[in-house]
Amino acid sequence: MLDRRRFLTLSSLAGLIPPLSFGLAKPAISTNKGNAPTPVPSITEPSANRPFVISTWNQPKANAAAQAALNKGGSALDAVEAGVKVPEADPEDMSVGYGGRPDRDGHVTLDACIMDEKGNAGSVTFLEHIKHPISVARAVMEKSPHVMLSGEGALAFALANGFKKESLLTPKAEKEWREWLKTAKYKPVANIERHDTIGMLAIDSKGNISGACTTSGLAYKMRGRVGDSPIIGAGLFVDNEFGGACATGLGELVMRTCGSFLVVELMRQGRTPQQACEEAALRIVKKQDFTDIQVGFLAVNKQGEYGAFSIQTGFNYTMTLNKVTQVIDAKSYLK
Repeated sequence: MLDRRRFLTLSSLAGLIPPLSFGLAKPAISTNKGNAPTPVPSITEPSANRPFVISTWNQPKANAAAQAALNKGGSALDAVEAGVKVPEADPEDMSVGYGGRPDRDGHVTLDACIMDEKGNAGSVTFLEHIKHPISVARAVMEKSPHVMLSGEGALAFALANGFKKESLLTPKAEKEWREWLKTAKYKPVANIERHDTIGMLAIDSKGNISGACTTSGLAYKMRGRVGDSPIIGAGLFVDNEFGGACATGLGELVMRTCGSFLVVELMRQGRTPQQACEEAALRIVKKQDFTDIQVGFLAVNKQGEYGAFSIQTGFNYTMTLNKVTQVIDAKSYLK
């Protein structure tokens, strides 16, 4: 629970948050008491923090695949696709791709999006029978005039582009689902998604940023439910001049606040990645009973500085820099 002193502190901070400005603005004052204004990042300043990979949750194998792509001279876009394909193909990761927990009717439905350094984006929602929705999302970006395809249309597009149709419901996931049917009471559980939605951000050797996000969504959701993960500006957003951000947790709350776009916009206004993630989380805390919910944000700026913050404890993220990988616990409001 949030103690009284910290609650009063958060309440006082809430009154200091300036409204968003979508034009060119002077750097805003940090919400962290005592910090001086942070200058807007220079897009030409060299950085030692590249190539660089960061992703939500404990995903060292995914980061390793992304780093391998970067080490071969691949782009940040190639890296994030290669990275998130690892949990998509892992039947033990029950919130992403193959092996993901089904909806309440027993169907595994997948959502994913990808965004490159030029602002191009592709997305698929409510996609069934395709193991790698992130690659379908990239194909939507590169081979269609659209940003998002959904359901049967997304599946038809995938099959037309050479993707293989297969069953994604593993025996383990099906067994859990049938056990759930005995009570069939749906309620999102904070941090049940410890191997949740993977959002990944990468900076390549040229300093370009790209991002990807993929998930099978909330377990036992209503059929047709789509969360924040495939929504550009909610689950993922990249602005190559300033940085990128991704989100995890209860997608409905992220969508209502355009969470990842908000984080990047705050960095544009001068916040550090850490400050931007904290402020975006505070926007949710101010409007929502947050004792039983979880949302976490992860961000990186053009210089390779990074930050993460969540409402509840339990959110961690994986960072790979100079071939060294660390799993780090994010700071949070609730201790």
